[in-house]
Amino acid sequence: MALAVCLVVGLITWFIPTPSGLEPAAWHLFAIFLVTIVGIIGKAAPMGALSVIAMALCAATGVVAPDGDAGDRISQALSGFSNSTIWLIVSAFFAARAVIASGLGERLAYLFVKVFGRSTIGLAYGLGLADLLTSPAIPSNTARSGYVYPVMMSVARAFGSEPGRPETHRRLGSYLALTTYNLNLAVSVIFFTGAAPNAMASRLAAVAGVQVSWPGWLMASVVPGLIGVIAVPLVIYRLNRPEIRRTPDASAMASRELRRLGPVTAHEWTTLAVFVCMIVLWVIGDSFMSATTVALLGLGALLLTGALTWEQMKAEKSAWDTLTWFAALVMMGTALNDLGFIGWLGEHVGGMMGGLGTITAFAALTGVYALTHYLFASGTAHTASMFSVFLGVGLALGLPGVPLTVLLGAIPTLMGCLTHYGNGPAPLYFGSGYVELGAWWRTGLVLGVVHMAIWLVAGPIWWNVIGVW
Repeated sequence: MALAVCLVVGLITWFIPTPSGLEPAAWHLFAIFLVTIVGIIGKAAPMGALSVIAMALCAATGVVAPDGDAGDRISQALSGFSNSTIWLIVSAFFAARAVIASGLGERLAYLFVKVFGRSTIGLAYGLGLADLLTSPAIPSNTARSGYVYPVMMSVARAFGSEPGRPETHRRLGSYLALTTYNLNLAVSVIFFTGAAPNAMASRLAAVAGVQVSWPGWLMASVVPGLIGVIAVPLVIYRLNRPEIRRTPDASAMASRELRRLGPVTAHEWTTLAVFVCMIVLWVIGDSFMSATTVALLGLGALLLTGALTWEQMKAEKSAWDTLTWFAALVMMGTALNDLGFIGWLGEHVGGMMGGLGTITAFAALTGVYALTHYLFASGTAHTASMFSVFLGVGLALGLPGVPLTVLLGAIPTLMGCLTHYGNGPAPLYFGSGYVELGAWWRTGLVLGVVHMAIWLVAGPIWWNVIGVW
């Protein structure tokens, strides 16, 4: 059914007369892009498969190189695979496997529980800090949930919250499930490599002439991002107050688990050292070495030391999948901009919002963008389908490029709070059974409003301080 809908949408769009001011190739490329996005949203096929089909159609129809020959067309259709930002994210995905395989991620999670776990809120912050500490080097919040989620479940069960017993959920389980998931989202937007939509937004913005580097993203996001991290456990505590407020036994439980893990292994030390070096070099910035070069060198070091194996890399399906869909979507986004489609759409939509002040227009544009996440089950799909359009509108309205890029890049991840399907880890935490659907959606809506309020109030103040607003 979803595939049939995609074909109908594509054919209708393709044969609609090209709007005035656009080249036929731009409109036909938009038709292919639209079909791909509708297919991703409707899950007509896996994202990787849809991306390969889209690249083949772009090459076969020649829409990405209307004046070129057959060789130019296929080269342009495959050009996304040479994008350095894509290889930065994919390399980080591979390197992240070492954190999980070595046990370093689980050890860090229990360590933070041991230090902060004397109260319920402290437990939440402890798990969130473990997530935050590893987020610069693991661009998948779903992957980070792979070691944070089991620790959260162990702690909840230790205090009598059992998934199959609803009468025990309010003791601790519902609060920890909500806070751990939403902290996972909140920490993902602080670092450039914290989530795939961040890097995708940066790359698509670069096509429009807005440059946001690894340290530049951190500088723009750190204040509103950290305020959001601080606010999440407090807001959820207010909305879903747990029956257990003090958890002195959590530290003892974490100590037992750390003893079970044994001494820190050589692979854990190696992985930690490599990631610290990578983060330091990323912070220094491109003036010394490009972020992608740093990621590839770190990946090579992990392979040489045996902390990561080639077999583990081959088994990292999410990385190979990301490489494929990222390359296709970035290629089409770049071509749409080069052919004038994004500028044309931005001018037309922006004309409807003319006359609004900078702050009002910024809030209206990002607010609408945030609400559209109800339509998406993936931050990546949200970014791929709508980021360029909203960025184009914002730039046409004269809004500041760097803050607009960072907030539009962060929203698809932050707004994963809205629904139980809004981001990769959502089904995992909702599937724990600790939170009822209504409570999840109500809490998510409040958190969405809180996140937007923080970014729209604290954001402009901070961006003025650092000179990007």
